[in-house]
This record gives sequence, structure tokens and C-alpha cells, in this order.
Amino acid sequence: MIKTTLKIDGMMCGMCEAHVNDAIRKAVPDAAKVKSSHTKGESSFVTDAAPDEAALKAAIDETGYTVLSVSTEPYKKRFFGF
Repeated sequence: MIKTTLKIDGMMCGMCEAHVNDAIRKAVPDAAKVKSSHTKGESSFVTDAAPDEAALKAAIDETGYTVLSVSTEPYKKRFFGF
């Protein structure tokens, strides 16, 4: 699994976060754990394969926000086992 983190400029409130989350879900249908933070200026989500960065940037740009950077890293599930 891959965790993708986006640095986004222009988010000012919770509604901005919701708009960006919707754009991510539309551009990357298999995205899970989609979350955004306007205070940090970033969004993140998890997918099985690396997403198409160009399509992702285009979808977010259409909403009026600017993607400053995209980074990916392996994602490991955390288990609360013994």
C-alpha cells in the first residue's frame, strides 16, 4: 500500500478540506483514509498503487486550490496485537 501526501495552498477552513477530499476521491476512486488539514496545508490518503499525479493535481486545481508538492511512501497497517 502507498501513502500519498499533498501540500496544498489555499485551504482556509473545514469546508475547504471537504472540497479537497471530494476532489481526491473523484480523481482516485480507490483512495482510503482521505483526510485534509487546513492548518497544516496538507492532505493524505492511502491506495494500493501509486496514483496518477497529473490527474490528481488537475482535479484539485479545478476546485481552486494549488498543489505545491506530492510525495509517496510505503504505508504499513498498524496492528494493536500482542
